Amino acid sequence: MYVRPAAAAAAAFLGFTLTLLGGTASYAAAGPGSAAGPLGLGGPVVYAHRGASAYAPENTLEAVDLAMRMGFDWVENDVQRTKDGELVVIHDDTLARTTNVEQLFPDRGPWKVKDFTAAEIARLDAGSWFGEEYAGASVPTLRQYLDRVQRNRQRLLLEIKKPELYPGIEEQTLKVLGEAGWLDARHVSQRLVVQSFSADCVRIVHGLRPDLVTAFLGTPPVAELPRYAEFTDRINPWHTTISADWVAAVHGLLGAHGRAMEVDTWIVDDAATARKVQEMGVDGIITNAPDVVREAVGGF
Repeated sequence: MYVRPAAAAAAAFLGFTLTLLGGTASYAAAGPGSAAGPLGLGGPVVYAHRGASAYAPENTLEAVDLAMRMGFDWVENDVQRTKDGELVVIHDDTLARTTNVEQLFPDRGPWKVKDFTAAEIARLDAGSWFGEEYAGASVPTLRQYLDRVQRNRQRLLLEIKKPELYPGIEEQTLKVLGEAGWLDARHVSQRLVVQSFSADCVRIVHGLRPDLVTAFLGTPPVAELPRYAEFTDRINPWHTTISADWVAAVHGLLGAHGRAMEVDTWIVDDAATARKVQEMGVDGIITNAPDVVREAVGGF
């Protein structure tokens, strides 16, 4: 299904996107059950998971840029912390799967992110595992990532990963977001969502910045949803765990900002599943293959 190199995957959509949208679109996030996107485009919001990660190495600047060239406004990333306190963008709590850390530092297994300094991580190759054309891609710091997303005029679904490993990461993430200009009214209202699998983490972020849109990753039972609505705006579940009735139950509640709660489901990479969750009424689809989902459901 997936085509490499990345340029081949993007080329088929670039002309269409630039003609229709005039570049990267600018629009407020769609509300629950919204059927219309920018310029009347239908379908749920499509989030490029870890960038366009079916076609470029995940959580790299290269994946962000490819998502932009393919016409996708929203990108998702994962944030963890180094030994010396730098926030970096990487999914796993170990460096082994997506970098050459075992070759550069063979005696330092299990190669946990928290056991390496930012300078050491900056030396790693985070692209060759995916394809030779991406050799030399790096693990970006959060600040580097934010600057690139800003340059591309994109929007960010930011996941704080495994906060139990990194005490105080919520405050630190907000500090970096603020220093990068991402906590002004425009970003907060239209361009940023912070999510986590940890309810405590989401609750802390909401307490520190009640104006921020937040999301809890998981599928709480319907009876427990009102408790989550006290401190979050969205419930973002794995697609195999939901039904139309569950989505409707989430939509029936007012979230932390007094608006109907939303549902963005993950990880959907094929057309049939994309259409299935669209029929359930989800507001967004988080995907490694955003082009496949957009073609299937008319999302944006």
